[in-house]
Amino acid sequence: MTAATFLPEEKKAWFVQDRFGLFVHWGLYALPARHEWVKSREEIGDESYQAYFEHFDPDLYDPRDWAARARQAGMKYVVLTAKHHEGFCLWDSQATDYKVTNTPGGRDLIKPFVEAFRAEGLKVGFYYSLLDWHHPDFPIDVHHPQRNHPEVAALNRGRDIRRYAAYMREQVRELLTGYGRIDILWFDFSYSDRPYQGLPGKGHRDWESEKLLALVRELQPDVMVNNRLDLDEVLGVPPDITTPEQFLPRQAPQVLGRAVTWESCHTLSGSWGYHRDEASWKSPEQLVQLLVETVALGGNLLMNVGPTGRGRFDDRAVAALEAYGRWLGLHGRSIYGCGPAGPEIAVPRDCRLTRNGNRLYVHIFAWPFRHLHLDGLGGKVAYAQLLHDASEVKRLEPVDPALGGNTHVPLTAGTLTLELPVRRPDVTVPVVELFLKDG
Repeated sequence: MTAATFLPEEKKAWFVQDRFGLFVHWGLYALPARHEWVKSREEIGDESYQAYFEHFDPDLYDPRDWAARARQAGMKYVVLTAKHHEGFCLWDSQATDYKVTNTPGGRDLIKPFVEAFRAEGLKVGFYYSLLDWHHPDFPIDVHHPQRNHPEVAALNRGRDIRRYAAYMREQVRELLTGYGRIDILWFDFSYSDRPYQGLPGKGHRDWESEKLLALVRELQPDVMVNNRLDLDEVLGVPPDITTPEQFLPRQAPQVLGRAVTWESCHTLSGSWGYHRDEASWKSPEQLVQLLVETVALGGNLLMNVGPTGRGRFDDRAVAALEAYGRWLGLHGRSIYGCGPAGPEIAVPRDCRLTRNGNRLYVHIFAWPFRHLHLDGLGGKVAYAQLLHDASEVKRLEPVDPALGGNTHVPLTAGTLTLELPVRRPDVTVPVVELFLKDG
């Protein structure tokens, strides 16, 4: 394989423009409602876990509602967990009986999902787990629910990872041929460096990642593929998307010493799947600041919702999406199509900067008393306004004759000082839009 395995920059332009997407983690784990890794964490065997399969009946599932809420939140694309680590499939896969059409739900859930999100103008992606804790050929390892079984060696005997890799390719073929154009394929995940009590981890050799990626490119050449196939070092080129998870990088990630297209994925609370009793839900300020911080570093944000077992977004998730929608409805142009301001522009204290051409956006995380100083921008700004209402923000510079005898505000050559209202605007994160002079 060569660098042609991954997409040129122009094929990814839509992704960098859109900046904000919805992750949806949904599966049988919505029924126990205590984390999507519940089968592994609690070491639940197939026989006990079968109860969730036999009772999965999302009778309130309305993907049109999901799609409308995502669009109203300002999201531009979506990634759905077609199959998570538990091995359960949300579509009528011909490669397994462990699928939604054999549950009381009784129907393919992906087809109406794709149709609904496309109708709202969002691009559509699928998440596909490389792990499978239900498949009989998936060798037990550090993450498998049976890792501490006293007869683990006997249980592993006869399991053939090559048969499992072929099974994955067949399922990926179904996903890429059954639902029209797919924009993102989000594989998860490799862990060859995590042995456990003599059980090896798994990486590209186990998944037969090169064959899998070749199949993806054959079926849908323009689909964006993430970095979790364990192929960076093998191919010697960065992937389409690099995906830091549940943390905010201090600087833009690099792969093999090169800048990359990247996307940070996060949860509204502490769980990806629906968790009834989980309480660490992020505040509106945290949610918006996380989006701003990510774009200021040049990345995308993929924010997750875990629907309930009946197929609804619960009230806490709805409130979070509405918080995004309220803010982005007024401040979207400081996010979409934006990226870092550039190293030549100093970031003021308690602020984050994004930029799109000659427009610089100052996101103010902690509201100052009256004045905000931007070093290096003296004489370089033609106009300033608060973005949410387009109200002018007065600019003070040493060369400004209108200052007259004002000696109360010390001004420094080369520094732009903005005179802000004393009262903080009633928006989650206020933004000042600066129009830079040409040249």
